[in-house]
Amino acid sequence: MAEPANGGPGFSSAKREILVLLKERPDLSLAEVAAVRQTSKVAALHHLAALENEGFVERSYEHRSIGRPAVHFRLSAKSSGIFPQAYTQMSLTAMEFIERKLGREAVVAMLQERAHDLADRNRTRLTDRDLRQRVASLVRIRSEGGYMAELGGTKGSTTEMREHNCPIFAIAGRFPEACEVERRMFESMLKARVETSHRVVAGDPVCRFLIRPRPGEP
Repeated sequence: MAEPANGGPGFSSAKREILVLLKERPDLSLAEVAAVRQTSKVAALHHLAALENEGFVERSYEHRSIGRPAVHFRLSAKSSGIFPQAYTQMSLTAMEFIERKLGREAVVAMLQERAHDLADRNRTRLTDRDLRQRVASLVRIRSEGGYMAELGGTKGSTTEMREHNCPIFAIAGRFPEACEVERRMFESMLKARVETSHRVVAGDPVCRFLIRPRPGEP
């Protein structure tokens, strides 16, 4: 599981746990945060309020027909900078320079080259004949890269994978082709069909992938 980057503020262990929790499960209530952390609501609110004052957590309100609105907590836009980032602003600047000089297709070719390199370096870790086991191996690889990946359930022949952090968020926002390149990389590595149903860069809380076997593949 990825934690806030070392370059960020000096978080206590309790604050780090809450940040990761809200990264994986946005819009939790105070009671839910306290229950997951096995602490009192007073203690949970103390840490949430501190993170809120620092600008990393914000509240949302769910209006109900009876009683006061229900309060939920989520990470703010500011918090994205404290989680692992695979690319720096310099990388984005370099890609924009390549686009100006050589065209957008050159940027896409560079992204594809990176994807091929990653696939080649990790292919030996995905040799299991069972597709779900191959997805589980991919989850470990992606988590090592800071994506906070999670193996979801299997329904019929479809296995779900979720990613709670997007280290290439800035790149994908400027060059959305990056998401398609990674989807195709998954297909190559898993020898399976991969569909993207949710994307962080599109405003969803997670990137969600539905993975199905190819005809004739286990």
